[in-house]
Amino acid sequence: MNWVTRGFHVLWGIYAWLAFSAAVLAALLAAIFVPGMNRRQRVAATLARALFIVTGTRVTVTGVDNLPPDHCIVVANHASYVDGVLLKAYLPGRFNFVIKGEMRDIPVAHFLLRRSGSKFVERKQLSGSARDARQIVKAAQDGVSLVFFPEGTFRKERGVGRFRGGAFVAAVRGELPVIPVAISGTRYLLPAGRFLPRPNRLRIDILAAIAPGDPDFSGSSVLAEAARQKILIVLDEPDLAPRKDTAAAPQTN
Repeated sequence: MNWVTRGFHVLWGIYAWLAFSAAVLAALLAAIFVPGMNRRQRVAATLARALFIVTGTRVTVTGVDNLPPDHCIVVANHASYVDGVLLKAYLPGRFNFVIKGEMRDIPVAHFLLRRSGSKFVERKQLSGSARDARQIVKAAQDGVSLVFFPEGTFRKERGVGRFRGGAFVAAVRGELPVIPVAISGTRYLLPAGRFLPRPNRLRIDILAAIAPGDPDFSGSSVLAEAARQKILIVLDEPDLAPRKDTAAAPQTN
């Protein structure tokens, strides 16, 4: 990469952060002053999409017809902090995101996410984790559409890791179809450990639903692996989950 390209990437990265900061400020104002959860979700989605538009980031979305008109659970691979903003921008506004509980420790982020309908799952304290898991399952049983990143975290290297079971327990208990979603390009744009984002094309592939009655809906561990394999096929990335982990995982109905 020559110095001209490097310089452009630095300037673009600074501009992207400025645009993101402006979008966050606008979202905070909306979270405070806009009444009604549905209205706040629409504003947040509009601001997220505007962020990609003003930065000139090309986003390709395929398979929108695979999203059912009724409630469902979306599960996606996780490669960057950009993933959540990207899905917020291009999925229908009815979806509520399931966020790691550590975000409760960041007051501004917690307020913004909570006011836009996000749910939180504690990962470090067993009592909090069990409580949050029960609330997520209840939300699914009540017909709430949810978005999970079931890997739980992201890493620099390419590939898809083991899926945690929470999303799939909620799907089975709530009898909601699971929609696997493959996200491409965000790891290069803003990988783990990098501060300045780089311009890159992004892609969202919304895959066919795994619905109640499908053979892969027989239990949460089977469902998790079926969704993960569908995403892996589209991404053409390494499988980072040891085969023995997935084979030995107990089923939860």
